[in-house]
Amino acid sequence: MSDTLHSRGSDTLQWRGKYLEVHLAGTWEYAARVAAMSAAVILAVTDEREIVLVEQFRPALGARTIELPAGLIGDTDAADTPADAAARELTEETGFEAREWEDVGAFATSPGMSSEMFQLFKASGLTRTGVGGGVDGEDIVVHVVALDGLAGFLARQRGRGLVVDCRLVVALGLV
Repeated sequence: MSDTLHSRGSDTLQWRGKYLEVHLAGTWEYAARVAAMSAAVILAVTDEREIVLVEQFRPALGARTIELPAGLIGDTDAADTPADAAARELTEETGFEAREWEDVGAFATSPGMSSEMFQLFKASGLTRTGVGGGVDGEDIVVHVVALDGLAGFLARQRGRGLVVDCRLVVALGLV
């Protein structure tokens, strides 16, 4: 990739890495995914009314986090669809496969800082087919938590120093 700065509309590219770019729009700086890549996020709920969560270290925060399973769309295959990525990431990260999928829609991750969007899927009819844990050294720990105990679980994780992904606010509404 070129180190040369270039203009995209009213935005000026300041820096580009393998997956991220930093842009300047007037006086506003923001991050963007290279090639407008987005993510698939999965709200996976078992027939026993348990939510499937992942725990992993996030360098940007310098801490382990509790999150919904998720992954980039098109990072390994240009023909990747959001649904393909959701199914792949659910299996890789958690060891679960889903019989039913609902596309909930597209959402912004942090619109004041990033142009990144994610496609949210609700997965149900889950079957455990593997151990999960991710790929390429992701070191993911899978948590299967009863929905009626989710608020307490998240409070305990924060007490341990883990960071809770804000998307879990959606899951709290399921209780």
